[in-house]
This record gives sequence, C-alpha cells and structure tokens, in this order.
Amino acid sequence: MDIGVELQGHVGVVEIRRPPHNFFDTALIREIADAYEELDGMDACRAVVLAAQGQSFCAGADFTNRPNLATFDEAWPVSKHLYKEAVRMFRAKKPVVAAVQGAAVGGGLGLALSADFRVTCKEARFSSNFVRIGLHPGFGLTVTLPRLVGAQKAAFLMLTGRRIGGEEAVALGMADVLAPQAELRVAALALAAEIAEGAPLALLSIRETMRRGLADEIESATERELFEQEWLRRSEDFKEGVAAYGARRPGNFKSR
Repeated sequence: MDIGVELQGHVGVVEIRRPPHNFFDTALIREIADAYEELDGMDACRAVVLAAQGQSFCAGADFTNRPNLATFDEAWPVSKHLYKEAVRMFRAKKPVVAAVQGAAVGGGLGLALSADFRVTCKEARFSSNFVRIGLHPGFGLTVTLPRLVGAQKAAFLMLTGRRIGGEEAVALGMADVLAPQAELRVAALALAAEIAEGAPLALLSIRETMRRGLADEIESATERELFEQEWLRRSEDFKEGVAAYGARRPGNFKSR
C-alpha cells in the first residue's frame, strides 16, 4: 500500500506515501479511489483530507525514472486505466480537502484539483506543464481548471505551462486557503473539521448539487484527453519534450 487511511474524529485522512515527490500511477490512483469509497461507507466520516508525505504533493508521472511512459505502446493502456480510476475518485460522495505542499504538477495538478478545496503554502508550485513536454493535459484538467479559474486563465496556464506559487494560486481561485508550510496539514484538517460540523445529510446533499454532472463531464473529458495524448505520444516532439524535461532544458521542438 502506498497510502495510509485513518479517521480523526469525523475527518478521514488519506495520505499518499511515496516521498519525496509522490509520483502517481494507476495503482496509486486506484488506492485513493478505494479509500474514498471506504470512507463513503463510514457514517462517522463526514469530510476527507488528501495529504502527502515528502517534498511534493504530487509531481505527476515519473518520466525520468520510468522511460516506458514516454513510449506509446506502454503509456496508452496505462493512461486509459488510470483515468478510469480517476473518474471513480470524482464519483466519491464526501467533500475532500487537499493539503498541497511543494509541487502539484501535470497529472499531480489534476489530482489536487479533483478535491473540493485546496489548502496550500507560498512554497507550493502549481503547473499544467504538458505543453512543455509536447503532450495534451489529462486527468480531467480541461474541465477542473476552467471551472476554478475561468476559461481564459485556464488557457493561459495550459498554453504557457507556467508554474505559479501558492499565493498566486489562491489569488486565481485555484486554491482556497494559504497557510505556513509547517502548519499546512493542521490547516487542512481544521477546514475539513469545520465542514464536518455541518449536518451530514445536508453536506452530502449540497455537495451533490454543487458537483452534479461533474464526474460524467470528467469521464467524457478524459476520453477526449486520452485521444489527443494518443497521437501526441507518437510524435518526435513528445520524445524530445521528455528528454528535455529530464535534462532540465528547453525543448527543441520540430512540429513532427
């Protein structure tokens, strides 16, 4: 198991345990979806905190140490199954607060934005960096990011691949609460506990109304995202983008 699950009062805590950067794969997202479903079945749990050990919240896919992710034949079925597990996460019933420290990059940003709320710190880094590696955004980001910051700002962030810090993320509406880095987990638990003070049936009812149709929209979006990723993964630009990412240099793209 790469996650821990515990109940603190009326707050369920799901902790990702792949430090320092908590790179994701299908198995990890499946474990988180399983944990959400388990907590959904517990009457004592009224809200959930999604947290992570280590330096980063989630730095996305590990292209540097898993070069197979840069090949179409290996990566396409992985992404297909991963997105099915991601949709399961979006179908969970109870509100989720993500505690975002360090990097929430690429698919890691998608994971952070799957939550209802985000508590972060000024040291955090948020980025939809797919364009920098020659790939299309995934994990439902084409839905969740515009939903939070608006279509114009979402396009700006996706087409530049720009990284922003926690303060700017809060200003844009991508995150909700700014806390000192050392107090991040405490602040996220406090927000979840505040939510959990509400009447449980009303909480579920309001959340269902506010997110009605979102999981179906994510399912449709990930199908489109996967279609675009499919042909882009075959391109020379994607191979160059992954190589540049690993070497920490700008990509030398050729439009082929």
